[in-house]
Amino acid sequence: MDKQNRIADLAKALAHPAGIAIIQHLLKEKSCVCGDLVEVLPLAQATVPRHLRELKQIGLFRGKINPPRVCY
Repeated sequence: MDKQNRIADLAKALAHPAGIAIIQHLLKEKSCVCGDLVEVLPLAQATVPRHLRELKQIGLFRGKINPPRVCY
């Protein structure tokens, strides 16, 4: 069941266009700060951190916390 749960988590994260946009930007830039994403993507400021957190939780990338910024 763990494998099915992992696949479901990945599918859920990738099902939202915001998640796809964030992944595409991170692949292109290799890293970024959450605030930078808010500036370049047509997403609400509250939306970006939520999707970043979900994508990080399922292991698609890592983030470093350097208050007050989080770099992915």
